[in-house]
Amino acid sequence: MKAYVYVSMKKSVLDPQGKTIRGALAKMGYKGVADVRQGKFFELSLDSSLDRDAARSEVERMASEVLTNPVIEEFRYPLEE
Repeated sequence: MKAYVYVSMKKSVLDPQGKTIRGALAKMGYKGVADVRQGKFFELSLDSSLDRDAARSEVERMASEVLTNPVIEEFRYPLEE
């Protein structure tokens, strides 16, 4: 089973890197980009001994304790068989 964890800044937190990327895209001539929010992506291969509920619990624990700063970041993840 795999978990694909997407981490991004909370909507209430300013994203200066995203603003810089948006500005660079505009200067390079790309049109139609109103906003950019940057983030991180993790692909986790999970041990086959975990059932779906245990996998979900472990991914949530890893994401909240290690992969994110819960004060300023949020995460979401799908599980794939």
